[in-house]
Amino acid sequence: MSTIEHSIDVEVPITVAYNQWTQFESFPEFMEGVESVKQITDTRTVWVAEIAGARREFEADITEQHPDERIAWRTTDKPHQAGVVTFHRLDDNTTRVTLQMEYDPEGFVETAGDWLQLVRMRVIGDMKRFKAFIESRGGETGGWRGDVPGPHQRGSTYGESDQPVPPGTVGGDAYPPGDTLPPPGPVPPRDEPPEGPRPVL
Repeated sequence: MSTIEHSIDVEVPITVAYNQWTQFESFPEFMEGVESVKQITDTRTVWVAEIAGARREFEADITEQHPDERIAWRTTDKPHQAGVVTFHRLDDNTTRVTLQMEYDPEGFVETAGDWLQLVRMRVIGDMKRFKAFIESRGGETGGWRGDVPGPHQRGSTYGESDQPVPPGTVGGDAYPPGDTLPPPGPVPPRDEPPEGPRPVL
């Protein structure tokens, strides 16, 4: 698994930078190799992109999204990729955008491309083009202000981080209907211990 991180400061308010990043279908305008992005639900996108000389189509899910803070995603199948973009207010008109991405190169060509840092250079170029794109416009092309809770905010359990646990299912039949806790009140006295020395264990 390879990791990339890059930050860039853009001369627009944080809301403008964030709103533009929610417009996934505009990504081909500043992302090299991305032919198209279609948003099919609030949290599912379909990408067509050129990766290491090969044309790929894949789906990605938004796994967490909070307005003016962060957007996290991951692909649903190969090529395996996950990332998060965060937004940090520097002042009223300046925002630091930080992209962190992990991906798993496939095959010799993509592994060689990773070794040559070609993907890293593409990401840096994409961030620079995003800066030029949003600053030249002076405003966003649109925005989605919905909130997508992350796995840790959905009551997920270990090993099932992708799916929220429905209420009332934890423990299965361990607690049959009708079993209730006693009402609050004084703690009932315990049986007195037998007299004599405590037995040695």
